[in-house]
Amino acid sequence: MFTAQQIKDMMTAQPFKPFRICMSDGKTFDITNHDAAFITRSYVEVGIEFDSGIAANIARCAIIHISRIEDLQPA
Repeated sequence: MFTAQQIKDMMTAQPFKPFRICMSDGKTFDITNHDAAFITRSYVEVGIEFDSGIAANIARCAIIHISRIEDLQPA
């Protein structure tokens, strides 16, 4: 199980390392830069469908439903 603080630490790491959030329902969300997500105590709101650095939508991911986090290769 993950905590909001653990995810925040990953988001603010220097240098930033891209990662994938894997949800218990099988959905995945790639976090490719430190501006791609916003963390609350219970949720990670992930920007999706980026165009010129602006997200078209967001996905709200309940932290209790995050099953694992995987490292991604840097772009």
